[in-house]
Amino acid sequence: MLDIKTIEKLESIATPFYYYDMDLFRRTIDHVAEMAERYNIKIHYAVKANVERRLLEEISAKGFGADCVSGNEVLHAHDCGFPADKIVFAGVGKSDKEIYNSLKLGIEAFNCESLQELYVINEMAHIHGVKARVSVRINPDIDAHTHKYVTTGLYENKFGISQHEFEKLIDILKKSENIQFYGLHFHIGSQITRVDEVFALECQRVNEIVAYFERQGLKVDNINLGGGLGVDYDDPDENPIADFETWFQTISDNIVKRDDQTVHVEPGRSLVAQCATLISRVLFVKSGETKNFLIMDAGMNDLIRPALYGAYHKIENLSAAQRTFFPTHQAYDIVGPVCESSDVWGAGRLLPLSVRGDIMAIRSTGAYGQVMASRYNMKDLAPSVFSDAIENAPEAVDYFE
Repeated sequence: MLDIKTIEKLESIATPFYYYDMDLFRRTIDHVAEMAERYNIKIHYAVKANVERRLLEEISAKGFGADCVSGNEVLHAHDCGFPADKIVFAGVGKSDKEIYNSLKLGIEAFNCESLQELYVINEMAHIHGVKARVSVRINPDIDAHTHKYVTTGLYENKFGISQHEFEKLIDILKKSENIQFYGLHFHIGSQITRVDEVFALECQRVNEIVAYFERQGLKVDNINLGGGLGVDYDDPDENPIADFETWFQTISDNIVKRDDQTVHVEPGRSLVAQCATLISRVLFVKSGETKNFLIMDAGMNDLIRPALYGAYHKIENLSAAQRTFFPTHQAYDIVGPVCESSDVWGAGRLLPLSVRGDIMAIRSTGAYGQVMASRYNMKDLAPSVFSDAIENAPEAVDYFE
């Protein structure tokens, strides 16, 4: 919870904006670095969660690698300090240009997701006289018990290579002269909260698949288990840092590995989600026949998760924390300004009695917030404001003066 002095400063800043708690962010990555060393697990940050330069520079300085899903993410990660040999490039639809640039950069590995992609990378590597390090993303057919839009490990998903293609896959890997087989890659979904159950099942399935590939004569040096660790959207103050210890302990207890094998994970959301809050201002309070509405200046163009997934974010009235009057609470539908009926932050949320000009906090927005923002309705993009540089934030303009 923010202190009164910080809230007073936030009230003077032009809204909407993303407020980054850099102390929490640093505590999170320090904790993950400690866990990674304790359990001997390599970290690749999933860049798609948040591409803010300041965050990436501090993550790369921790010695973590980068997990990228586009050519521009590869280039941006490298520009933010990630060494090329710590960048992996996943994604089902890599363009020829993206593959070429990544080969030229000399990245750690491509995480390949189809047989045809292997043919293309092998041919392109041959033309340019290099060898491409390749991990193969395997579809393990595991239900991650999460939202259908962020489940990626079932056979009907578009991601990865399924068991019926294993024989042909192994043949391609053995015959491709410009591919160096780097290892196996897995990822079963996102926002996984049944941590010990789901990740134990993943490890058990991975053990079977690794053993199968090695019986076919392909030595698996690297086992990449992907990411997916969930965060507490309901009570971010109670659980500001995700349960990395249970995740890493579950992997350690269930994965079968030799001393010469390396285990990798790819946390994204769990590193950055809780460190950011979308700050918005109440434009209007509207009373309907059966509902009361708070109309905010932040909309689905700033954060699309509630409109896209029906995702829940905790919402707080920060201005009310300073008031000793207006003790009454009121149920509100909290909505944005975008001309779409799905532009709703929350329905029937119980909040202190709210008035025009109050600033509101939409919590846990550090992951899949700014990176998915758009200028729909020609809205401006919400900028970043950092807790350790708050004095540099643009002041709100009073148009009634």
